Amino acid sequence: MLTQERRQRILDLVLHKGSASVTELSREFDTSESIIRRDLVALSNLGKLNKVHGGATVLSQEFVNNEDNNEEKFLKNIDEKTLIAKYCAEQINDDDFVFLDAGTTTYLMIDYLKGSKATFVTNGISHCKKLAQVGCKAFIVGGEVKATTDAIIGLAAAKNLQKYNFSKAFIGTNGVSEKQGCTTPDTDEAMLKAVAVEKSFVTYVLADSSKFGKVSAVTFVPIDEVCIVCDKCEDEAIKERTVIKEVV
Repeated sequence: MLTQERRQRILDLVLHKGSASVTELSREFDTSESIIRRDLVALSNLGKLNKVHGGATVLSQEFVNNEDNNEEKFLKNIDEKTLIAKYCAEQINDDDFVFLDAGTTTYLMIDYLKGSKATFVTNGISHCKKLAQVGCKAFIVGGEVKATTDAIIGLAAAKNLQKYNFSKAFIGTNGVSEKQGCTTPDTDEAMLKAVAVEKSFVTYVLADSSKFGKVSAVTFVPIDEVCIVCDKCEDEAIKERTVIKEVV
């Protein structure tokens, strides 16, 4: 493989995952760690990524305003999402009253909730069905259906949430940034997420490492108001401002 081709593929991988270690890249491209380090230095000097100890991360800000559908989301970072989902499910007690946001990682949580006596409210159509299938008591909010993600969103859904008081909420996000907070590209979806956070005693935001350093159009909560559950976070500024739980 030519040097330029390898460096472009390294950049594509880091942009996709949010970060990558030298060891991981060495295995992926079947080359020595010293060569990978030189590649990362070269890409960093070109302003393409951040070279950090042991690997590289995306640049501090990347604006992302498009959203994959559910099928596409399930193909990305599934191992990391599964670890996050398992940890979050373990935080739910039988006496909890839980808001479960629509999203792929929150959907994966349900695999670990069989037999739970907690009560769930969700805006995910597929989530509500699966919760019922595993024997959980579940309610679904009414409102506008977003076909690409099977989510119920909008003003009516946000108003429906206002009557509830949750002990815990589990929220998905498209981006996590120190300054812009937790963001999503959809204004109607952001409205519902913001209400869920406001009405919850404790809020967990579920974010695999590819979400860090990305910013979408609408902020639904500052990072210092939530606990962020992730596979890893290499942004020290974010770690200093909020509670981070790394599950890897």
